[in-house]
Amino acid sequence: MQAIQIENLTRMFADVRAVDELTVTVAEGEIFGLVGPDGAGKTTTMRLLTSILEPTSGDAWVAGHHIVREAERIKEKIGYMSQRFGLYTDLTVMENINFYADIYGVRHKGRVERINELLAFTNLSPFQKRLAGNLSGGMKQKLGLACALIHTPQVLFLDEPTNGVDPVSRRDFWKILYRLLRERVTIFVSTAYLDEAERCSRVSLIDKGRLLAVGTPDEVKRLMAGQILEVRSSQPRQATAVLKKHLVDDSVGLFGDRVHVVTHDVEQRTATIKDHLTTAHIEVMGIRQVDPSLEDVFVSMLAPEGKGENRDRQ
Repeated sequence: MQAIQIENLTRMFADVRAVDELTVTVAEGEIFGLVGPDGAGKTTTMRLLTSILEPTSGDAWVAGHHIVREAERIKEKIGYMSQRFGLYTDLTVMENINFYADIYGVRHKGRVERINELLAFTNLSPFQKRLAGNLSGGMKQKLGLACALIHTPQVLFLDEPTNGVDPVSRRDFWKILYRLLRERVTIFVSTAYLDEAERCSRVSLIDKGRLLAVGTPDEVKRLMAGQILEVRSSQPRQATAVLKKHLVDDSVGLFGDRVHVVTHDVEQRTATIKDHLTTAHIEVMGIRQVDPSLEDVFVSMLAPEGKGENRDRQ
């Protein structure tokens, strides 16, 4: 059964196509990642699917209900955690959860049990009397998740839930999401972190509102055109600049402290890279072929619009 079905969904803002004929399905009980850079259309897509915005054209169904014709029914069956989740900083953890329980119309019978379950689930039980404003970033995200889950939704929408959160809290947050999958909750999550996308059952890569690819992480990686050479150098940024200048037919990008070159001739290009960097007096510490990451695939798909665009790995 499909938890989300999207057909040619489009949203215009004046002359800008924020979402451009998006078509994709999400199965019940999977975690689906919407992956793209800032401005790709992720938040607009979220707002369309949660019936906050109406589409310019196209259709979508969430939990079996149309996002326009049955908007109120959808809101009963989903949880939505926006980038800036509306926690009340002057209320305690428990008061925030009770407030959202009232908004969602959660009955008082069984509410205490549900809240205690969520507090234990998110490891917030020791902090239920603490003001939300005094929580760490990671704990605020967990509280936001608890509030979004208070009414036991069928589909959970999370818009870049770990943006700005430290790595340990990000890891803990994803552990909680995996536990939700056991309860057959469908999770639709947007992220700009490509390492997080690897954790999803399936992912869709989007840019400027357009769908570039969709599939499991491994399926998307197999769409990589060409092979990847990883170049290690003591001067990675300078090495990137030199290789971009000379390897005009290849995609060159800086990934952390490594340079990735996408090419169709690994052996010949290895020698060429060494020659160019040696001539520029840049030390070459190693060159090896590596398997593509989702980020490599994403950058290569954007290459026709901006070959070799430099995107630092997050």
